[in-house]
Amino acid sequence: MTPLIQAEALHDRLAQGQAPLLLDLRFDLAQPEAGRAAYAAGHLPGAHYVHLDDCCGPKQAADGRFLGRHPLPTREAFAARLAALGWVPGRGVVAYDASGGMFAARLWWMLHWLGDAEVQVLDGGLPAWTGAGHALSTALPPVLPAPVPSDLPPPLLDTVDAATLAAQLGRVRLVDARAPERFRGEVEPLDAQAGHIPGARNRPFALNLAADARFKSSEALRAEWAPLLAGHEASVHQCGSGVTACHNLLALAVAGLPLGTLYPGSWSEWSSDPRRPIARA
Repeated sequence: MTPLIQAEALHDRLAQGQAPLLLDLRFDLAQPEAGRAAYAAGHLPGAHYVHLDDCCGPKQAADGRFLGRHPLPTREAFAARLAALGWVPGRGVVAYDASGGMFAARLWWMLHWLGDAEVQVLDGGLPAWTGAGHALSTALPPVLPAPVPSDLPPPLLDTVDAATLAAQLGRVRLVDARAPERFRGEVEPLDAQAGHIPGARNRPFALNLAADARFKSSEALRAEWAPLLAGHEASVHQCGSGVTACHNLLALAVAGLPLGTLYPGSWSEWSSDPRRPIARA
């Protein structure tokens, strides 16, 4: 399954009765309930709303360590959350937002983490849908829960924790998806310290998008990403809290390049421990 679906192709599938599980991932980090309000005002027909916080686990480990602002839940908890909306492995899922795929990409990654590759992101999101002349709905779709899978397949995409990453620094290509000024340590509006993990290279996720907020072509993305990854057999991807790093991983999938590993805790976890090294500029 291609990682992206265009608005017209999705419209045709829905018109033919081939309905995937549609998930609305709109969110605003500064206003956590803005996405839910936007969903209530109008969403793709048949779409269910999924709040970012409902796709996260506890921020504190049992030993008191801070795990980041948006840590992953257990795979079992996330599978149960999706099953409550009707997901079964292989059904087919389409995720969208209104932020160029910023939040939908994390859902795409998390489905692969559950072992399910039958997931796509609506390229251009809700603006692409309405821009193509398709209507929105305010009706709440029926919720038809499915059984929670009793035995999940192995993850299709990998994660790395802070301790493992610390031991790998200098031996893997580490890519930071945050904005350049945060990467350089000039500003830090959210996390404990400013800066970046030593050795990281900056590739802001917004560079994956064309002017219309759709992903660039596979050829363009391959041309941009290949030099960044050259000479490294493995890559690790991070951002502020493990969300926009998934956008970079989705871009690699669109480009047809090898997918790397996600560091879910990202800078929010790394910077919370003053014993960990940081770099600036």
